[in-house]
Amino acid sequence: MKVLNLQCAGLHLFEGWFSSEDDFAGQHIRREIHCPVCNNNDIVKRLSAPRLSLGATEAQANQPSDREEGPVAESPVALQSQWLQVCKDILAATTDVGNDFTEAARKIHYGEAPHRAIRGQATQEQVQTLVEEGIGVLPLPVPEYLLGPRH
Repeated sequence: MKVLNLQCAGLHLFEGWFSSEDDFAGQHIRREIHCPVCNNNDIVKRLSAPRLSLGATEAQANQPSDREEGPVAESPVALQSQWLQVCKDILAATTDVGNDFTEAARKIHYGEAPHRAIRGQATQEQVQTLVEEGIGVLPLPVPEYLLGPRH
């Protein structure tokens, strides 16, 4: 298995797993590799450090070093992966009300509709008005490809 560090034209970093260098090259030529953040298929291979197994057991490799101090900084790839998972979790736990978001949020807030978790589209002005009314909203940029086809 070959693990490569990749980057899209949008400068998002991610890993790609391929059975061989030829497998990567073929998928790259056919433009089958897509960024998990923005779905862009204009991909370049980045330098990758080899992972060497020098005989340490998995338990030994996972032991904290005496030299480690404080929290370990997450890599950009790990942070992007976590952000994508949060987006997927939110999409799975909410109902898409589309362009009716502002109206639906008000009805729920004022008890005119049953409480439920919703998502949808709103302009910045609409969001500001909702916030001024005391209605909690959270703008969340979600990669378009996670949303699926629009109706």
